[in-house]
Amino acid sequence: MVRIATVGYGYWGPNVARNLAEVEGACVAAVVDQDPARLQLAARRFPGARLERELGAVLCDPDIDAVAIATPVASHYALAIASLRAGKHVLVEKPMTETAEQSRRLVDEAHRVARVLMVDHTFVYTGAVRRIAELVKNGEIGRVYYYDALRINLGIFQSDVNVVSDLAVHDLAVLDHLLDESPSAVCANGISHFPGTPENMAYLNLFYPSGAIAHVNVNWLAPVKIRQTLIGGSRKMIVYDDMEPSEKVKVYDKGVSLVDDPERVYTMRVGYRAGDMWAPKIDVTEALRTECAHFVHCVECGETPITDGESGLRVVEVIEAATRSMRTRGQRIELPARSAPHAAEALG
Repeated sequence: MVRIATVGYGYWGPNVARNLAEVEGACVAAVVDQDPARLQLAARRFPGARLERELGAVLCDPDIDAVAIATPVASHYALAIASLRAGKHVLVEKPMTETAEQSRRLVDEAHRVARVLMVDHTFVYTGAVRRIAELVKNGEIGRVYYYDALRINLGIFQSDVNVVSDLAVHDLAVLDHLLDESPSAVCANGISHFPGTPENMAYLNLFYPSGAIAHVNVNWLAPVKIRQTLIGGSRKMIVYDDMEPSEKVKVYDKGVSLVDDPERVYTMRVGYRAGDMWAPKIDVTEALRTECAHFVHCVECGETPITDGESGLRVVEVIEAATRSMRTRGQRIELPARSAPHAAEALG
């Protein structure tokens, strides 16, 4: 039995705790929150759990195997590093930390103590993204040309992070999972319409060594909620609409190709292809449930999570670079040359 302490029982924490409690072979042994009212709510949901206002009170408990952190981003590093140093496995909400340097320290510490460090990149565990990953990795759509995402709504304004850290982080995590490469550079433009607050809308462009390009449009000030992604490949194209109640993923057998007919060298050399559209069957299991089960499995078996600390670091590096680009009027920011290895291609 993997005994887990959840830290933070505010907005996202109850969802994490609920799903961890429902994973076979795991239990919520403790809930940590500084607000006594939130602890009272947790006590009703988890009557057998230990309730504490400070994490330090449970880190010295040898019966606690892991810590799940669902607190504001500014607290992630301190809570995670303390948990790792106490010999606990860690699941931490996105983004992993405020800075790339903090993320590197967490990755190094997790390696040093041989503990699982996993990031709560929930969208990677949705049935839709898992199916898209199969299509990309098995070559169904061919070489990836572009990833174009629109993620907007009249959102919950965050006081501690900008819209890139809050919304674009989902697409950055999905891109890291889908592509076997990391971006080489990023350009971003964004703005805050309210003085003294983080950017509430942004446009990101990511450039990849293979020639692929990604564009991400995120916005807290839109009148409607849209979660739509287009992925163009050399063989087929994908439309992913997360707001669709069914058929969230549609695959189009459409594309273009160069015509090598020498007699047409001075005319249009692009040929168009239009075939069928099909919607693959999607697993409807709650993404967070799949993620929590994966975390428990990795703890039990000593495996590396799909969204491990390394992937969390890569995502934070892009967020950091995009924020720097926004604040220098869209300057192109080069990123460290690195691959994006994936520990697992599918969930068990």
